[in-house]
Amino acid sequence: MSDAAHYTVTEPVRDGASVIIRALRPEDEADMLAALERTSAESRHRRFFVMKRDFSEKERTFFMNVDFKEHVALVAVVTEHGRPVIIGGGRYVVFEPGRAEMAFVVVDGWQGRGVGSLLMRHLARIARQAGLEELVADVLPENAAMLKVFSKAGLTPGARHDPQTVRLALQLARPSA
Repeated sequence: MSDAAHYTVTEPVRDGASVIIRALRPEDEADMLAALERTSAESRHRRFFVMKRDFSEKERTFFMNVDFKEHVALVAVVTEHGRPVIIGGGRYVVFEPGRAEMAFVVVDGWQGRGVGSLLMRHLARIARQAGLEELVADVLPENAAMLKVFSKAGLTPGARHDPQTVRLALQLARPSA
């Protein structure tokens, strides 16, 4: 999408709740950190592959400074107690021409409701429109929920670079004009 930095769409999840999927904004940093605080240590480990308690300034800068070309990030937002709250995020980072690695995290209370699938579908749409040919994701073998999400979306096992993870790949068809 030529205007990925302004991407926004509202969709229902499995239980009918409305979720806004939109581009990450610079002013989202505090809300992103709050979402990670609401995410269990186990879920953070499944996302970052290490027991992560907090993030360095360098890591926060990386996660927040997206250019929407080589690094695209979306957030999932719901209204809780009358205010918008980030409940998940997904991103891809181009690592070679035509290929990008994607990753997701969803606050525990919203897992299993389709938020990760929505984030992935919209990231794939943006990637396809940006001309990418493949999205890959590394997943811990014990992360059955994410493996199921990726399998349902058509990701297939790819070459493994790390014996501790499963690499999955999604071939992207070019958008029709």
